[in-house]
Amino acid sequence: MFRMWMKIFKENRLLRDTVIALDDPEMSRTAKVFQAVADASLIFDLSQPIWLDSNIREFKRHNKTRFNQDNFVEEISFDFLEIQIIEED
Repeated sequence: MFRMWMKIFKENRLLRDTVIALDDPEMSRTAKVFQAVADASLIFDLSQPIWLDSNIREFKRHNKTRFNQDNFVEEISFDFLEIQIIEED
């Protein structure tokens, strides 16, 4: 089981969160991460964030990263979207 926790924050307060669970042993870890972000973007009604080099480095190191306005093409109404892997196969 692969589970990723997505959280939206504004002014250091949690506004919304969701956990995306994927159970497909055929998918690579990278594919699971991108699928979970895509699923959460649909749930939160957001465009998918753009992965910058800093996000990739942070995610590789800590299994966690934050996406702020710089990662979105459209204007967002929150400070950042944080993603974190909470369970891996």
